[in-house]
Amino acid sequence: MTSVLYDAPGPRAKRRNVLLSLLFLVLLLLGLWWAWTAMSDKGQLEWAKWEPWLADSESWTTYLLPGLANTLKAAGLAMLIALPLGALFGIARLSDHRWVRIPAAVVVEFFRAIPVLILMVFANQFYSTSTDISVDSRPMYAVVTGLVLYNASVLAEIVRAGILSLPKGQTEAAKAIGLRKGQTMKSVLLPQSVTAMLPALVSQLVVIVKDTALGGAMLSFTELLSARKTAGSYYASVIPSFIVVAVIYIVLNLLLTSLASWLERRMRRSKKSTGAVVGPAALENLETIGPKTIRMDHGENTGGGGGDGGGGQ
Repeated sequence: MTSVLYDAPGPRAKRRNVLLSLLFLVLLLLGLWWAWTAMSDKGQLEWAKWEPWLADSESWTTYLLPGLANTLKAAGLAMLIALPLGALFGIARLSDHRWVRIPAAVVVEFFRAIPVLILMVFANQFYSTSTDISVDSRPMYAVVTGLVLYNASVLAEIVRAGILSLPKGQTEAAKAIGLRKGQTMKSVLLPQSVTAMLPALVSQLVVIVKDTALGGAMLSFTELLSARKTAGSYYASVIPSFIVVAVIYIVLNLLLTSLASWLERRMRRSKKSTGAVVGPAALENLETIGPKTIRMDHGENTGGGGGDGGGGQ
């Protein structure tokens, strides 16, 4: 038995896969054991190192939770702005008008080619010299601006690729029933392409959450990783603080991907629906005779010929 992507493994291939899996598991356990013994030798497993993170709420309320709030705020604002902006530029790149398509392509390719950190630095400098934004708020504005400019251009390519991945028959069918291109895009292509685009969209949203840490590294933005640095130095607990923050990032990303998976399953189930359900009340005015259906509304017979005196003339 074969699948679309590869041939089903035979007995020898199955044995080889089992051996490779066991080898990988052994190497993973050895790596974990080495990390555990190394941390134990350096005193990183002592309770005094972990107590600030596991038994003391002050480290959370003073450092980690405010940093996490800034991370979520910056990532949420960037997502809220970048998603519609990316969709707009992605659709603009598919326009039939060159004066729309070419400028959109230039903007997308330009900002997609620049590292997001450089965009943050330039945005911070712009806000510093050209606006009256306060020094305390400037890092947040710069981080959100850099994330929006870069990720909107990436999301634009995701949207464009998702729309182009649909069969051409969808567009041809829409044209056949008289829909304009804007109507085709809104009513036919976009709703169908969302499911195909969702995994890539979620991956980019995860990148947005993690890239907020760049603002802490260069712009003194007090996000989660930057707050960890201060807390780790204060409590003299560097390695445990890194592990705790890594777990927080993993939980955030798992929640985001789980939400996207639930949304994808819900959308796929809704697409399998047969549409509106016709109840008994809707059939009261219908009378079926053989292959013909005679509608009885207002006493009118619309089933064709065959009525009383139908052939009298």
